[in-house]
Amino acid sequence: MKNILVLCTGNSCRSQMAHGYLNHFLDNRSVNVYSAGIETHGLNPGALAIMKEDGIDISHHTSNHVDEYEDVNFDYIITVCDHANENCPFIPSKNALRLHHNFFDPSKVTGTEEEKHVAFLKAREEIKGYFKDFVEEYLEFDFLLKEN
Repeated sequence: MKNILVLCTGNSCRSQMAHGYLNHFLDNRSVNVYSAGIETHGLNPGALAIMKEDGIDISHHTSNHVDEYEDVNFDYIITVCDHANENCPFIPSKNALRLHHNFFDPSKVTGTEEEKHVAFLKAREEIKGYFKDFVEEYLEFDFLLKEN
């Protein structure tokens, strides 16, 4: 069974959306998905709402600190913001493939509710596309082999 860690600064928004999409795209296959932060900020209500609009419920997620998973041997560690990538503590996972993509941070946007919604939508679509491609590129072959 593969283990995937999605890491961000506060594990409140971008990593939570990524976690939701990974679970969705993997559709209960033999993969454990974890999300964490180098800090914990709680779930962002904007992230919950924008994911719900796309039919994905992340309300049961929790905001976790990366240290909680120090005993997990990850196959993939994906940082979703530059701050986490630059300040990530050492994660002792043998042979983990480390990937990084700095996604737009909608939680920093101020303005009207419509402007905030547009920001969360932009981030959601970036994250959705990236993680759909990730599953197809890095994991689909594994599942095809198991199915045959």
